[in-house]
Amino acid sequence: MIAHLNGHLAATGIDHAVIDVNGVGYLVGVSAKTLAALGALGDFVTVHTEMLVSEDSMRLMGFASAEERDWFRLLTSVQGVGAKVALAILSILSPAEVQTAVARADAAMIARANGVGPKLAQRIVNELKDKAGGIALGGGAGAAIPAGGAANDAVSAMLNLGFKPAEASNAVNAAMDELGPAATLDALVRLALRKAAK
Repeated sequence: MIAHLNGHLAATGIDHAVIDVNGVGYLVGVSAKTLAALGALGDFVTVHTEMLVSEDSMRLMGFASAEERDWFRLLTSVQGVGAKVALAILSILSPAEVQTAVARADAAMIARANGVGPKLAQRIVNELKDKAGGIALGGGAGAAIPAGGAANDAVSAMLNLGFKPAEASNAVNAAMDELGPAATLDALVRLALRKAAK
């Protein structure tokens, strides 16, 4: 699994970007907000990624932040929300705005996205209200994702291993407390797994 790409922005389109990593161009689908955040062609960028694999295709999606990637995963977990709809929502709403809409059950805010009708928007806020605890910006102290790139990637790794958002965040928080802010991703994940297993 590719967790992120570090490279030069080689090209952009309406809904994608090409990141050149040591001579290999990775085509990643992106939201309008991520596209705007990447900067100018030739700039060195870091893109957090999610690989989507289906019977007939493999696609790499790219995000300016780990929070946006986490919301993409949550949005696509809702029945009827595919990658295109999730990117449409993240193109008009920042992760914090999606969090606010879900917390307030504001389906109208979600329905502003292209291709999202009132029924689907209502289903999104209903289904994500409980799931969003692990990436809540205004949630309980133990539930918030810890700050920092390695910590975000560690939470992401834990989510990929099947842990619930709150479990993953709590385990990584505990590992961060023990290892300190200079901890590597590898060390964080190893310790977080031990903490979660207790």
